[in-house]
Amino acid sequence: MKNLFIALFLFSSVQAISQDNYEIQVYGAPTQEKNTTILELHSNFTFNGQKNIVDGVRPSNHALHETLEITHGFTDNFEIGFYLFTNYTSPYGYQFVGTHIRPRITAPENWKLPFGLSLSAEIGYQRQEYSADTWDAEIRPIIDKQFGKLYTCFNPAFGISLKGVSNNSTPVFEPNIKIDYQFLKHGSFGVEYYGSMGYINQFYTNADQNNALFFTYDMEGNDKWEFNIGAGFGLTPATDGFVLKTILGRRIDWKKKKK
Repeated sequence: MKNLFIALFLFSSVQAISQDNYEIQVYGAPTQEKNTTILELHSNFTFNGQKNIVDGVRPSNHALHETLEITHGFTDNFEIGFYLFTNYTSPYGYQFVGTHIRPRITAPENWKLPFGLSLSAEIGYQRQEYSADTWDAEIRPIIDKQFGKLYTCFNPAFGISLKGVSNNSTPVFEPNIKIDYQFLKHGSFGVEYYGSMGYINQFYTNADQNNALFFTYDMEGNDKWEFNIGAGFGLTPATDGFVLKTILGRRIDWKKKKK
């Protein structure tokens, strides 16, 4: 098991689609606890984004993205997540966009690693009006570490287009980083970085890369509820200029309900 996990982790470093604006989140290493489920609503609004149709994809400007995510823990170190993507943009109205499925495995505690380590694999479909890639996949290694009240996390993700406008299946490097500090008893403030650098064999120019910083607040110490809010700012011309995002989650412990 240990050797298989390490092999998959190393494979992801050479094999590696973008979250776009449907799920703006940096993943922590722990998986969902066994026999528990979390229901999450990811919502964000693009105040200043792409205003033109590009490759048949509708503009992101003034778009409301809402994603329902359901994640269930099947073992102590394995979970499966399911996503349902929706979009509201005038004049197109409220639209179904697509679905993804995401299995994830985390390194067992008995490995006694000095950091958290897990590996996520995601595959799914989205309508061509909302994505240049109608079918795509993602491999996401996850590394995190808690230093007292300081939390750090790195997701060196790789996206692959399986079917789309470009017909290029070369992996795209899409790193995510989260750093936050628990200033309050039940809350932490931090910074999240989201990037899309380009194909691993040829990065985009700086102007064509997607790079954004989000300044965030996370609720801490609540066993039932999850809450994250952040304001994001694009750092390049290719990135949406200003996005406000929230994540609201409710955990369900099926073990307790049986008692």
